[in-house]
Amino acid sequence: MKQSLVQPPWLSGRKILGTLIILVGTSYAVQQLVLLMQQQQNVRFAFYAGMAAAGATAAGALPALFLKRLSQKLHDVMLGFGAGVMLAACMFSLIVPALSLLELSGASVWRSSGSVALAILLGAAVMLLVERLVPHQHFIKDEDRARGLKLRRSWLFVFAIILHNLPEGLAIGASYASGDIAAATALATGISVQDIPEGLVVAMALLAAGYSRTLAVGMAVLSGLTEPVMAVIGAAVLGDSSVLLPWGLALAAGAMLFVISHEMIPESHRQGHELPATTGLMLGFVLMMLLDTALG
Repeated sequence: MKQSLVQPPWLSGRKILGTLIILVGTSYAVQQLVLLMQQQQNVRFAFYAGMAAAGATAAGALPALFLKRLSQKLHDVMLGFGAGVMLAACMFSLIVPALSLLELSGASVWRSSGSVALAILLGAAVMLLVERLVPHQHFIKDEDRARGLKLRRSWLFVFAIILHNLPEGLAIGASYASGDIAAATALATGISVQDIPEGLVVAMALLAAGYSRTLAVGMAVLSGLTEPVMAVIGAAVLGDSSVLLPWGLALAAGAMLFVISHEMIPESHRQGHELPATTGLMLGFVLMMLLDTALG
C-alpha cells in the first residue's frame, strides 16, 4: 500500500512561519542598512565598494558558461595574481595605515608596532578557528578532482567560498572606516581586480566537481555578496571608534595573510607551475602597489 505524500498541516505551517521570519528579518536588515548608509558616509562608500567587488566576481564567473576547461597553468597564474594583489593590499592599505594611526595617537614606535603585530596574529588565529569550526570543502584542491570526488552537499563549497571572501570584505570596510577615501578606493579597486580571475576559478572548480554550468556560475556570483556584507559591518563597527580602527585594519590584514599563505600560494604551486604562479604574484603585487600610490 502506497504511503500518502500529503504533508501534515503542521509541517506546512512551519514552512510558512519560517518563510515569514526570513522575510521579516530580511526586511529589517535592509531597513537598517538604508539608515546606516544615510547616516554614515563611510558605510555608504564601503557598501558601494563591496558591491563593485561582488560585481567583479560575477563578471569573472560568467565566462564559465562557455569555457570547457581552464588550463592548470592559467589557473595557477590567476591564483598567484590574486595572492599578489592581496599581499600588497595587506602591506600598503592595511598594515601601514594601522601603524600611522597608532603613531598619530601618541603611541611609541615599539608600542604601535607591537600592537599591529599582535592584531595581525589575532586575525590569522580567528581565520584558523573559523576554518576549523565551520564545515566546508576546499573548492580549489586538485587532488579531490583527481580522485573524481563529487560532493553532493553544495553548502560545503558555499562555506568555503564565504570563508575565503570574509577578510576581503572586512578589509574594504575597515579601510573606508579610516576616513581616507582615496586609499580605501585604491584597496577596493585592487580587490575588485583580483576578484575577476577569482570568480572564474571558483566557477570552473565547481564545474570540475560535477555541478551544472548554471549552478556553478550562480554560486560563484552569489559568493561575491559576502564582500558588501562584511564591508558594511567593518565600516559600521570601526567607523565610530578611533581606538578600534587600527586594530581592525591589522586584523583584516592578518586574516588576508592567512588565506594567502594557507590556500592561495600552496594551491598555485601544487601542480609544478611555481614560476608562472610567482610571476602572477609579482604582477599582482606591483599592480596593487601602483594603485595604492597613485590613488591613495
